[in-house]
Amino acid sequence: MKLFKVGAIVISVCSIFLAGDIGFLEAANDPHPVLKQGAVERKQLPTEMKRFAPSNDGVKGVYVSAHSAGGERLNSLIQLVEESELNAMVIDVKDDYGNITFTPESGSVYEHRSSHIIDEPEELLKQLNEKNIYPIARVVVFKDTRLAMDKPELSFLEDEQVWKNNRDEAFVNPFREDVWAYNVDIAKMAARLGFKEIQFDYVRFPEGFETRDELLTYDLGEYTDRSMSRDKSRVRAVTDFVEYAKEELRPFHIDVSVDIFGYAATVDEAAGIGQNFSQISEHVDVISSMIYPSHWTAHFGIEQPDKEPYRLTSAYAQMENDVLAQVKNAPKSRPWIQDFTASWLGEGNYIPYGKDEVEAQIQALHDHDIHEYLLWNAGNQYTEG
Repeated sequence: MKLFKVGAIVISVCSIFLAGDIGFLEAANDPHPVLKQGAVERKQLPTEMKRFAPSNDGVKGVYVSAHSAGGERLNSLIQLVEESELNAMVIDVKDDYGNITFTPESGSVYEHRSSHIIDEPEELLKQLNEKNIYPIARVVVFKDTRLAMDKPELSFLEDEQVWKNNRDEAFVNPFREDVWAYNVDIAKMAARLGFKEIQFDYVRFPEGFETRDELLTYDLGEYTDRSMSRDKSRVRAVTDFVEYAKEELRPFHIDVSVDIFGYAATVDEAAGIGQNFSQISEHVDVISSMIYPSHWTAHFGIEQPDKEPYRLTSAYAQMENDVLAQVKNAPKSRPWIQDFTASWLGEGNYIPYGKDEVEAQIQALHDHDIHEYLLWNAGNQYTEG
């Protein structure tokens, strides 16, 4: 396998498959060795799995961190769901640092990658099932500091060190098919546990990658001989991963969803990070754009979007509907909306978010025939009522 250092850098050839600390990288002649040994066989997969149908109105959920799911806060979040129109939880299975949040079986090649936060995942899934709460497994894909630091050859190097962004986060390389397999195998573990949907997040290159792609050392994998620009190669790699993940998870009869930047739907493609909204949408059951009003500039002609949650959400929903109308076999739209106060925007540029602001976003989606949504609050402190 060739390892290219892009730019004025020497090209070297080496094998990266080192037996030992990561069981999924064992044989150079096997493109996806992780698929053979990473899965946790907690229970036999039924031939026909029962499909969850929360209501005729669709899935309405909240983000639940692993600490909340594995701790005392879970009870209050279940109460929140039961006392509202909510019916789903998006739970971290592989978190923003690359930790697997539950405890795999003893002897699993993934055991040393677990943060052991959710000690009894089967009991968690049983509890949610009894409450008729739809469980979605969140798998953070290419932002993975833990794997990058353990296996630098799977990441992006700068001066022979793992490159990190200004938040001290490292990414692994979307061009690498063994990285794809690693993440999909974790998704399969979640499916075996009983999660009814896999939601892939950070399905992209690092933000601003186009400004440093020629300065970093990284492997182009199977994308070296393609007669396309680096921008197109990134888009192709990300789209190929999504298509691969959907096909690998097909035997589990679960839905596959992808989180995507809201602005990616406003352009032909966000080539810097490798996201093409329409192409990704062709290979998923659900597309979840992150459309928090606080995260927009004046793109829709709204000078202070955080202060106008209905108007911003309405403008986005209309635009997304137009884009998805051109997609063959379009997925369901289930946007991430804002349930937090963006005080970092500075005085005069934000408003406190509560019941009215959250419901304004929900109403805007409803007015454009989008009846599913997910609420984001990093601390899991959601608005009641």
